[in-house]
Amino acid sequence: MASMISTNCAQFSGLRRSSPTQSYSQHVNSHLRLVSSRRPRRSSSVVAMASSNKFFVGGNWKCNGTKESITKLVSDLNDAKLEADVDVVVAPPFVYIDQVKNSLTDRIEIAAQNSWVGKGGAFTGEISVEQLKDIGCKWVVLGHSERRHVIGEDDQFIGKKAAYALSEGLGVIACIGEQLQEREAGKTFDVCFQQLKAYADAIPSWDNVVIAYEPVWAIGTGKVATPEQAQEVHAALRDWLKNMSQQTLPLKHVLSMEGQ
Repeated sequence: MASMISTNCAQFSGLRRSSPTQSYSQHVNSHLRLVSSRRPRRSSSVVAMASSNKFFVGGNWKCNGTKESITKLVSDLNDAKLEADVDVVVAPPFVYIDQVKNSLTDRIEIAAQNSWVGKGGAFTGEISVEQLKDIGCKWVVLGHSERRHVIGEDDQFIGKKAAYALSEGLGVIACIGEQLQEREAGKTFDVCFQQLKAYADAIPSWDNVVIAYEPVWAIGTGKVATPEQAQEVHAALRDWLKNMSQQTLPLKHVLSMEGQ
């Protein structure tokens, strides 16, 4: 099943945190209550819903946290009320994945924030998909804007990473999104379609893929992506995916998450 989510902030989940020492569970609980009270309407930027009424909540912790703060964060998550029709995924920093996995409820799945493009070996500083699976990861975040624009990963390299992760049984949270200068130049759809095509060219199907639309132009610029702007992109992405699935890919469902 291919899913589509969107966020207008640095985390793919849309949760705004300066560091994990703040109470993440307060955000989770508030948004899960929002899900309950507003079905079947689409809700806030942390929740995705499909025709199956399945929701997806995700949180990317980035390069934040300490053993102490993450212990508190996990405790808060363990105390959170999670409804049966909500999938919850968190992406801790690599060095804390094992700590989180060993103490977090099985109800919440673990994502890595990156993975290597192929089998492990002499690749200093990289983490292989096999290693991630060995410590219990179910997902990996790929194509995040910081990997693209800070680290310098290109579309084709990201597509290859997605293909390898899927081939080894990891779910992929496939990030896409345009920068401010691209949006102002009217290139939003061109950029997003190009990034999606790189995934489509590399993977055999959209099974076990969540597409995360990230309006990069609304991060750290003082600009805000409205729900209407996010939905405009969602509609274009759904049309593009539908056309691609009719041609080459067995696309089953597309989920869409509103941005705030």
